[in-house]
Amino acid sequence: MHISRARRGARIPHVPTTALAFVALALAAAEAARAQDAPDHPAATTTALPPVVVEAQREGAMDQVQGYVARRATTGTKTDTPIREIPQSVSVVTRDQIDARQAQTLGQALRYSAGVRVEQYGADWRFDWFRLRGFDAQTNSVYLDGLRYQFGSLVGMIEPYGLQRIEILRGPSSVLYGPNEPGGVVNLVQRRPTPAPQGEVRLLAGSHANRTAAFTSSGPLDRDGTWSYSLTGFGRLANTQVDYTPNDRGFVAPALTWRPDEDTSLTLLAYYQRDWTNGTQFLPSFGTVFATPFGRVPTSRFTGEPDYDKFARTQYGLGYAFERRLGSTFTVRQNLRYAHAGYDWQQLYGLGVRPDLRTLDRFAFRSDTNANAFQVDTGLQARFATGPLDHTVLVGLDYARGVFDTRIAGAGAAPIDLYAPAYGAPLPAYLPFTDSRQTSDQVGLYLQDQIRLGERWVMTVGGRQDWVNTDTRNRLATTTERQDDSAFTWRAGLVYLAGSGLAPYASYARSFQPQLGTNFLGQPFRPSKGEQFEIGIKYQPPGLNSFIQASLFQITQTNLRTVDPANPLNQVQTGEVRIRGFELEGVASLANGLSLIGSYTYLDPETTQSNTPGEVGRRPSGIPNHAAALWLDYTIPESAGRFAGIGIGGGVRYVGNTPAGNANAFLVPSATLFDLALRYDLERLGRNLKGMQLAVNATNLTDEQYVGRCDGASSCFYGFRRSVVGSVAYRW
Repeated sequence: MHISRARRGARIPHVPTTALAFVALALAAAEAARAQDAPDHPAATTTALPPVVVEAQREGAMDQVQGYVARRATTGTKTDTPIREIPQSVSVVTRDQIDARQAQTLGQALRYSAGVRVEQYGADWRFDWFRLRGFDAQTNSVYLDGLRYQFGSLVGMIEPYGLQRIEILRGPSSVLYGPNEPGGVVNLVQRRPTPAPQGEVRLLAGSHANRTAAFTSSGPLDRDGTWSYSLTGFGRLANTQVDYTPNDRGFVAPALTWRPDEDTSLTLLAYYQRDWTNGTQFLPSFGTVFATPFGRVPTSRFTGEPDYDKFARTQYGLGYAFERRLGSTFTVRQNLRYAHAGYDWQQLYGLGVRPDLRTLDRFAFRSDTNANAFQVDTGLQARFATGPLDHTVLVGLDYARGVFDTRIAGAGAAPIDLYAPAYGAPLPAYLPFTDSRQTSDQVGLYLQDQIRLGERWVMTVGGRQDWVNTDTRNRLATTTERQDDSAFTWRAGLVYLAGSGLAPYASYARSFQPQLGTNFLGQPFRPSKGEQFEIGIKYQPPGLNSFIQASLFQITQTNLRTVDPANPLNQVQTGEVRIRGFELEGVASLANGLSLIGSYTYLDPETTQSNTPGEVGRRPSGIPNHAAALWLDYTIPESAGRFAGIGIGGGVRYVGNTPAGNANAFLVPSATLFDLALRYDLERLGRNLKGMQLAVNATNLTDEQYVGRCDGASSCFYGFRRSVVGSVAYRW
C-alpha cells in the first residue's frame, strides 16, 4: 500500500508510509493482546512461582542507556572502556536524548554537544554537514558500528530513528580508524536486539505537512535467548521550508543476534533507506546577510526549476558484528559490512546576483554517483598482567575497498528574479565535466595497550601503519592515475583516577588524510597531517548519575594545498591551520526527574601558512569563536498528584559569528535559538492507556531568520526556521 500526493509543478514519488504504519500498529496490537491474555489477579493461577533474584549488571558499552548519561564507550579505544579512563574527550548522545528532542537528523541530535558545529550549510536534507573542533567532519569522519559510513566520499545521510546511540571522539583518531581529519570521529550505533521484549509505535505530524510513521520492536525469539531480533521501520511524507522541496523518506533496519553461549555472539545488521528531496539553495549575501532595497530574500525561495530539480538517493548495508571470548585472557572481534549509496541529483543553483541586486544567475548541474564499499575490521584483545601492571592489549587489522562511479555535467542557465520568480525557463544542453571511476584500497595494522597501575593510573598508547592505494580512471580523457600513500600515526595518553571521581588526563595524538590528485608537474600530493596536544579533566560525582568534562587542546593540520607563488597554475603543500580551543560539557539524569545537557565551546582558529593573499592570520571560513547550548528536561514526580506524568523540556543554543571565506570578506551574524518540548503520559487518564504518550516539540521557537553560513558573496545558506511536531507513541 502506498500514499501518493500531488505537488504543484513536480512529480512526487511514492513512500510506503501507510504500510510501515500498518505493520507497526499490528505489532502494537499483538503486544497489547498478549498483555490482555495474561492473568489479571494472582488468584487466576495456582502455579507457585519461585522467588525472583534481581542482580545488578554492569553497563556495557553497546547496551541501551536509560537517561542521558553513558558511562562506557567503544569509540575511543575499540574496547569496552569507562569514558573517564579514555585520554581524549568522548561524549555519548543516548537514545533518550534523541527521543526527548525528536531529532530528525544527525545534526539535530548533536545540537547540544560540545565541539560540534552542526547544520553549517543550513536547512539541507541531503547530507549532515558538521565540523568537529573546527575541522570538516562530514566526509571522512562518520562511522556506523565502527566502520566508515561515508566511505571517504559524502554520499549518505542515516535516519536517526534507527540509532541506539551516537558516540563522539574529539581529536585525531587515525591510530584507530585510519585516514581521517584531525577534528575527531562520530560513530553511529544501530539499534540492536535486546534481551527483554520491548518496542514502540510512533505517529508524528507537524510543520511543512510532515506525516511520519515509525516503529521499533526487539526481544528474544526463543525461551533461552539464544536468538533475538530487532526490527525498525520509518516512513515520512513532508515538505520543507523551501518551496517545491520534498522531504520524503523510507527506512527499514532488521537485526538478528545468535548467542549460543555466554562467550559467543554474532549479530547480523542491515539497513535500507530511500530519500527524495532537493538540493540546498545557493543565495547571495545581498538579500540574506545584507538588506537590499527589495528587502531580504524569503527563506522559502526556491531558485531552481520545479520540473527539473531533484535529489533521489538509495542506500543500504549488510554486515555483522562477531565476538568470541577465549577463556579469561583473549577476545576476538570482527566487524564486517558491504554498503551501497547512490544518488541522482539535478539542480539549478545560484551563481551570484547581478548589480540590480535581484537577478540571480544560475547554473544547471547534474550528478549521477554510485559508491560501493566493503570493510572488515578484525581485532584480538588480550588481558594480562606483568608485575604490578595490568594490560588490555588490542592488535588489529582492517581492510576497506571503495569503488566510486561519478558522472557530472552542467551548463549555464537562464537567470531568475529572486523577488518575483517565474519558473519554466528552457534548460541548456549539458557539457560533461567528470566521468570517472575511482577505486581505493586501504589496509591498516594497529596495536594498542591500555596499562593500569593500581587503582589510580591508566596509560593508553597505540600505533598504526596504513597503506592506501587509489586508482582514478578518467573516462573522458581515457587516462588512469595511481596514487600510493602510507603513514604511521600514534597516540599516547595518561589518566589519573582520583577517588573523588575526578580524572585529570593529558594526551598527544596524530592523524593523516590522503590528498588525491597531482600538482602542475604531475607529482601526487602528500597526505595532510594533524597533531593534537590535549589536557583535560573528567568528573563523575560519586552517587550521582552525571558526567562533566573539560578540555584544552591545540590541533595543527599541515601539508594543506595552497597556490604556488612561482606558478599560479600550480599548488604546493605549504598551507597550515592551527586551532586552539576549550570545551566544557556536562550531562545528568537526576533522581528528582531533572535531566540536563550543557556545553560551551571556544575556538581560536587561525590560518598560519598560506600563499593566498589575505588568508594568513585569519579565521578559516565558517568557524565561530564561541558556541554554547543548554537543555533542561523535567518530569513531574508521582507525588505531584494530578500533574504527575507531565514533562517539560527547553533549550537555548548560541552560535557566534562566522567569517565568509578564508579571507574573511565579511562576518555572518551570530544566532540565538530556543527549543521547547512538552509531553504527557496518558496512563494518568486510565490504566488501559499504559505506555501511551503525547509529545510536542518546537525548534527555533521564536522563528529566528538567520544565515547558517556563507562561503563568499554568492554562497549563503539560510538556517532552519521554526518547526513544530506533535506525536503519539505507544511503548511496551
